Amino acid sequence: MLEQLGINAKAAAQSLACADTKMKNKALKNISKALIDNAQKIIDANKIDLENGEKAGLSSGLLDRLMLNEQRIKDMADGCIQVSRLDDPCDIVLDTVTRPNGLVIKKVSCAMGVIGIIYEARPNVTADAAVLCLKSGNAVILRGGKEAINSNIAISDIMRKAIKESGIDENAVQLVHDTTRESSTKLMQMKDYLDCLIPRGSKGLIKAVVENSTVPVIETGSGNCHIYVDETADIQMAADIIFNAKTQRISVCNACESLVIHSSIIDKALPAIKAKLDEMNVQIKGDERTKAVCPDIDDASEEDFGTEYLDYIISVKTVDSLDEAIKHINKYSTGHSEAIITENKENAEEFMKRIDSSSVYHNASTRFTDGGEFGLGAEIGISTQKLHARGPMGLRELTTTKYLIFGDGQIR
Repeated sequence: MLEQLGINAKAAAQSLACADTKMKNKALKNISKALIDNAQKIIDANKIDLENGEKAGLSSGLLDRLMLNEQRIKDMADGCIQVSRLDDPCDIVLDTVTRPNGLVIKKVSCAMGVIGIIYEARPNVTADAAVLCLKSGNAVILRGGKEAINSNIAISDIMRKAIKESGIDENAVQLVHDTTRESSTKLMQMKDYLDCLIPRGSKGLIKAVVENSTVPVIETGSGNCHIYVDETADIQMAADIIFNAKTQRISVCNACESLVIHSSIIDKALPAIKAKLDEMNVQIKGDERTKAVCPDIDDASEEDFGTEYLDYIISVKTVDSLDEAIKHINKYSTGHSEAIITENKENAEEFMKRIDSSSVYHNASTRFTDGGEFGLGAEIGISTQKLHARGPMGLRELTTTKYLIFGDGQIR
């Protein structure tokens, strides 16, 4: 079955290579309308997944990732329109060189071909990934988790019908219905059909794909995101930013999981931060100096400093210098997003240069690490690796390059 999906995808990718921007945008607009028109169908399928998830004992964070409602479906549909308005990333002439022998060499952007996406309990990824792959001229094979299978089937069926009605091969988007481990492992080995594999989900899923895939992988990492409250921080600003980064949506990879606070400001800053976090009953786990300021805080272990909670829990580390803060963050970070809250411009510049993460903020919430917020349209993931793509992956990150060489009879 998977091999047939691969054959279908290769054929669809070749067809997509000839689809112009107008045709691709028409498909995206049709998908947007179809998602809205069939919202109730998607919600009904999602209810089955939610019920199964509750029976299986999924955490509140995972259930939040899994849940679809009218607003989230509208967001998916809006994402289609946003991507349709973006420039086509294919067939852009990036460089032109005329050689002494008269050859004209053009370096142009082009689609990768066939992309595989392995993801877990986030059915919105089904639409986001398909839309970005379609606009960038790539066929996609989607393999979601068992938790969202009913939602994913409903969404993919709706999209495929809309794509076909647009005059594009519907096999440009295909979903693996088999959610066993075997199907995931098989997809990782399909190097004859897949040009690239992108995992989205837990640290365990990403690790398994990176270690077992024979297909080139773009690693989208988990998010143990830090916020450092420097000694010159505006305390109210820090409390507001931390509250937003931690509680606005706990189940996402750009949520703040770890705080680092300078010892000279912790006596004033921590009570204010804790008062805000108490509004959402956030459990704080801190080191000894943190507990000395707020004794009712729980003890933090070494493991806590490296944990992506995806829950109403946050760790706190006390430091005596900017250098110590940077070293602590670089040690425990997953390379996703970090922020410094400070009124000291020099400290901000040093922090932003030395922190080894894909997105580094000064006086802003880590929740902005997102393709939509960065103006890229719906994203396919946040890459935490350094080759090919890093940070929010939009359309351009789903293309590669090739050379077109024009001659008039030259031989070597």
